[in-house]
Amino acid sequence: MAGRPLRITFIVVLGLLVIVAAVLLIVSGIFKKAEYLEPWSKKYAAQFGDPRVQLAAHGLLAASGHNMQPWKVMLDPADPMSFELYADSTRMSPAADPPARQLMISQGTFLDYVQVAGPALGYKVNLRLFPQGTYDESKLAESMDAKPVAEITLTPQAPQGTPLYDALFLPDTNRGSYLPEPLTESEIRALEQIGNENVAVRIVQDPEDLAKLGDYAMQGASIEAGTASVAKETEDIFRPNEYTKNRYRYGFSVEGQGTTGINKHLLQGLVTLFPSLNSGKAAADRLVDSVRAGVEHTPSYALFITPDNSRESQVRSGMAYSRFILQAHRLGLVMQPLSQVLEEYPEMAAPYRAIHKDYASGGGTIQMLVRLGRAEKEAPLSMRRDVSELMADTSAAR
Repeated sequence: MAGRPLRITFIVVLGLLVIVAAVLLIVSGIFKKAEYLEPWSKKYAAQFGDPRVQLAAHGLLAASGHNMQPWKVMLDPADPMSFELYADSTRMSPAADPPARQLMISQGTFLDYVQVAGPALGYKVNLRLFPQGTYDESKLAESMDAKPVAEITLTPQAPQGTPLYDALFLPDTNRGSYLPEPLTESEIRALEQIGNENVAVRIVQDPEDLAKLGDYAMQGASIEAGTASVAKETEDIFRPNEYTKNRYRYGFSVEGQGTTGINKHLLQGLVTLFPSLNSGKAAADRLVDSVRAGVEHTPSYALFITPDNSRESQVRSGMAYSRFILQAHRLGLVMQPLSQVLEEYPEMAAPYRAIHKDYASGGGTIQMLVRLGRAEKEAPLSMRRDVSELMADTSAAR
């Protein structure tokens, strides 16, 4: 008879656990369709009749700082083969990116994806950066709204297959662990050749550099985690469940740390019910732990260095970074930006100066620091906005 109460207790506890799990899954939105992933389908762009919108639908798959997707597209009503890209000033991150340098890099990532997609869709893509001149830095937001980053014109041609096209539809960032094997000499050459007179691409993987750059990455993560204004920006764009991911379709989510499947939904339910799990010290510790885990499993780093820090150089570094992503995918490699130490707010000043002294002593600007290697497991896709949201005239997207 003594075993009967134990069995009853076990059944009750099991029942409670099932109820708790069910609540977490429902709160997570496990039964909601992931509309925020629809743009990743190769069929997505084909639904739009305007080739400019089709290309913009490819561009929005590009990487962007904090996954803000800060792009606006203006279709030329007088020329069906022309459109303009504007930086979306409403998506600036004044705490983490006060000079909007990362936002401008994001303009370049978009433009390169458009350039890669164009030939596959039957168009030669011609770009002209800052056709109306660069910004008035004293009125940056207003200037962004008034002046395009680029003018894009299309010339119809026979569709041409490109080996990079399929890579557009792969995740741009993998924050997981990488295998310990270094890159081969041929892989290094293929990736460094992406660089040009505007942007130098340098790959390092000797033990001394790995330790030094890993230390810089940890310094940056620790400072960012301890800077309240930056942490608040990150917290504000965290999407804890399927409902908010479908509503906003940009920012961060638990997938960013590689959590997938049922565990993703259980975690989403927890952070939805208990927001403190993703704020304050808990969020700070998670950022530092995540970067530490990445640094400890990184065989190579890549640096993107420009001769100056002009707006055009920032955009061109983003274009080089997108091409780097696509070429790396072809080689079976993945990457993750470690951008914290390159951010330009007062608390980050000391390590920012130090990394530039060590790796850009000639006076250039390090635009990107990226860990690079072969993934232990695949990364999930991240949220993307509907292309209609990028259009200055949303009715033009259909």
